[in-house]
Amino acid sequence: MSTSFKRTVAAGFTLIELLIVVIILAIISAIAIPQFSAATADAQLASLDTSLANIRGSIEQYRVQHTGNVYPGAKAATGAGSACTGEAGKGAVGTELAMQEQLKFPSNAAGQTCTIADETFRYGPYLRQGIPAEPINNDATIAFTTAGTMAAPAEGGKGWAYDAKTGKFYMNSATKDPSNKAYSDH
Repeated sequence: MSTSFKRTVAAGFTLIELLIVVIILAIISAIAIPQFSAATADAQLASLDTSLANIRGSIEQYRVQHTGNVYPGAKAATGAGSACTGEAGKGAVGTELAMQEQLKFPSNAAGQTCTIADETFRYGPYLRQGIPAEPINNDATIAFTTAGTMAAPAEGGKGWAYDAKTGKFYMNSATKDPSNKAYSDH
């Protein structure tokens, strides 16, 4: 045999060495992958907490700044006059549309909304992009009520739940958040 051939054979890996490396990689991946899954769930819950804090703060700020000490959606967003056209000023009293408009657009003391802020429409907007989708199920639907009493979150429910009479706002799912921290915080 030539010396160059011996060096090539000696420089290679045996089948046993390759199997050991593959087994070690399998063990490392079995440990690491569940950690990434837990990190994703933790990030979703942190995003949920942040979204709830922002939305609840906006709802409370609206209540403090408007006459009658009412929450968004309890008064109509309509009736602002012909100067206010476009997306705003369409929500009737006690509707989800009124609540969404009153948080997204500038409003006057009576809760009427306009797309343009001026001396009359000087309050808000509180959530410029509107209410975001809840981060666990990625659902933006809102179970809206003005009853003053809200049922506990639905098993398997999605989106948000809001009561315009009490100002309660929470994630509408008991499945994804069994502690239901989102419901009990407000």
